[in-house]
Amino acid sequence: MAMTLYERLRASLFDRALPEFTPSTTLEALGLTSQQLFDWVDTQCTSRLLDVHSRELQAAGESFYTIGSAGHEGNAAIAAAFRTTDMAFLHYRSGAFFIQRQRQHPGTTPIHDMLLSFAASADDPISSGRHKVLGSHELFVPPQTSTIGSHLPKANGMAYSIDLARRLTRPGKVPVDSVVLCSFGDASANHSTTQGAINAACWASFQSIPVPMVYICEDNGIGISTATPKRWIEAGFSQRPGLHYVACNGRDLLDVFRAAKEAERIARKRRKPVFLHMHCVRLYGHAGSDAELTYLTKEQIAHNEAHDPLRFSLALLNVLGIASPDEMRAHMDALYQRIQAVGREAIGRPKLPDATAVMAHIAPEHPPLPIPKAATGVVRTQLFNHEKHNLGKPQTLSKLLNWALHDLMHQYPEIVMMGEDIAKKGGVYGVTNRLQQSFGPNRVINTLLDEQSILGVAIGAAHNGLLPMPEIQFLAYVHNAEDQIRGEAATLQFFSSAQFNNPMVIRIAGLAYQKGFGGHFHNDNSFAVFRDIPGLVLICPSNGASGAKLMREAVRLAHEQKRVVVFLEPIALYNAKDLMEPGDNGWLCDYPDPNERIAFGEVTVTGEGSDIAIVSYGNGYYLSCQAKQQLAQAGVKVRVVDLNWLHPLPMESLLQAISGCDRVLIVDECRNTGSVSEELITRLFESNYTGRMSRITAEDSFIPLAKAAYHVLPSVEQIVRAAMQLREQRS
Repeated sequence: MAMTLYERLRASLFDRALPEFTPSTTLEALGLTSQQLFDWVDTQCTSRLLDVHSRELQAAGESFYTIGSAGHEGNAAIAAAFRTTDMAFLHYRSGAFFIQRQRQHPGTTPIHDMLLSFAASADDPISSGRHKVLGSHELFVPPQTSTIGSHLPKANGMAYSIDLARRLTRPGKVPVDSVVLCSFGDASANHSTTQGAINAACWASFQSIPVPMVYICEDNGIGISTATPKRWIEAGFSQRPGLHYVACNGRDLLDVFRAAKEAERIARKRRKPVFLHMHCVRLYGHAGSDAELTYLTKEQIAHNEAHDPLRFSLALLNVLGIASPDEMRAHMDALYQRIQAVGREAIGRPKLPDATAVMAHIAPEHPPLPIPKAATGVVRTQLFNHEKHNLGKPQTLSKLLNWALHDLMHQYPEIVMMGEDIAKKGGVYGVTNRLQQSFGPNRVINTLLDEQSILGVAIGAAHNGLLPMPEIQFLAYVHNAEDQIRGEAATLQFFSSAQFNNPMVIRIAGLAYQKGFGGHFHNDNSFAVFRDIPGLVLICPSNGASGAKLMREAVRLAHEQKRVVVFLEPIALYNAKDLMEPGDNGWLCDYPDPNERIAFGEVTVTGEGSDIAIVSYGNGYYLSCQAKQQLAQAGVKVRVVDLNWLHPLPMESLLQAISGCDRVLIVDECRNTGSVSEELITRLFESNYTGRMSRITAEDSFIPLAKAAYHVLPSVEQIVRAAMQLREQRS
């Protein structure tokens, strides 16, 4: 009869001689006690037995995620070397680290919590059964899913934010001398996100910018089935400028602790990033369904089992006279029986009952907060002293966005901006002009050219209680880093049952119609990715007044409702002044009172015509207002609706805005496929709108250079023609 997985483990550990093992140092030299070492070994055993039982439960259809930590349990000593207030971003093989951190916090129940997570129970204390994650709010461990390095940028951001908050005299979520830990595997070290994140930390450290960051590379020599070249990690990271490299043997708890304390000292005292390289092995394959024999020889598998860290930990306890193999066999048997008993209880706990429960924390409602008072009197005069010659005069979108940002940064001292060229230069289009002069270099921060790092700084800063407003210079650039929004920022409340949040307003310059400038990267009209992200809010203003009002509401949503907001600014309208002809100043706007906002889900309507309602946004709204005047000359009475909100769509307000019109023309500057207009047509139909509908869109094309761009984008002439045709159709 075949042995069970536990029987195989027991035989491997106790039915053959323990390895010959000479401790790398002494307990006394490290300031440790015998009890501490025994506790770490108990943590290792607990982690391994949980992995074993997870596979047993999977076979019974009761566990649903079996990427475990077997072979990596040396990271228990890393956890022991750091404080529980040092925020830790952990990958899926850091189970022993997480259990050890729980043990350092009285009152926690690591076995019960982990098994609830394995069983996808609604009682899981971190994700409520939405995913098997390692996470705890009270232990400063934000939950991660199957990360391939995507968590490193935000770990950087959190580390950077600690000293930033101190410089700003803002209370952070962690003590001012905290450090940040982030674990990942050797295969993930090759991912562009990992490489970019570590490069960003080195870039900052090289300039003596504090980044108290400890990267924990748990190197087991293989990524699923692809071997990591020998010494590849050491060669790639041991000589990086600004990065301290420390290596250790993951089989030797004392050596791991020694290296971890060295890393902790450098990061905490010197505020420098450290690369902690832990050599280990991977046992039980990549996951429960992984058959190692398809890509490893029996000899390779046997070699890994011989280098099982539990075997060396048992040998260490025996050599030091702390516990004999017989004593540890009895200890493990009792521990395994306890885990089985807790497992039987965990699988009986409630599961998520319905879609409402699953989605409860995508965008949960938070209590209202008072909106801070705007600057008045002398303070306001000083704030806008550089614009005194322009105050009281109508202005462009770019200028009024800039004024709104000045007001908002005064109202919300926790706002921090980060992005390429946003400081002294004021951004490519001047939207952040003079903000650094007004609020200082710690609140308006120039970054390196890496969108993943820009967004990572924002996510991490939000973890530490700041309100980030990152800028992405052009819409097409965000596609290089969109998973930082989709997979990291927007999922945090969902996977933490709203215990963690990372509110922010991401400003992105984009869309087309830039009078021949730039193809593709500078004229991108594709933002469908944002509309595919649950809980994210996507805003697009069309003029200075709506821009200022919507920006204020965006900040309120982030500050109060903890939302991730994307604020898409149409580049072509930044400096637009005229509507119908040169010099008419028809697109200039007065600066709205600082207390004016466009409420979440509220559209804006121009005109009262009942023949046709033209629905649009951004550049399309601008073109539609031009078409409205031409149509009026032809006797067609039109109202133009500015959507303002592109995700979620403002359907209730929109239906009210088109009430009384039995014809709707949607003008969409995005592509025919994957556009807002597709959803609008569907939603209007589902809302029982009975009038005739038509739409104009851009072609399914990338945006070319110069005048060729206008061949694939909607025009005023198209709008007028489509409106006339729609009017002539019989109801």
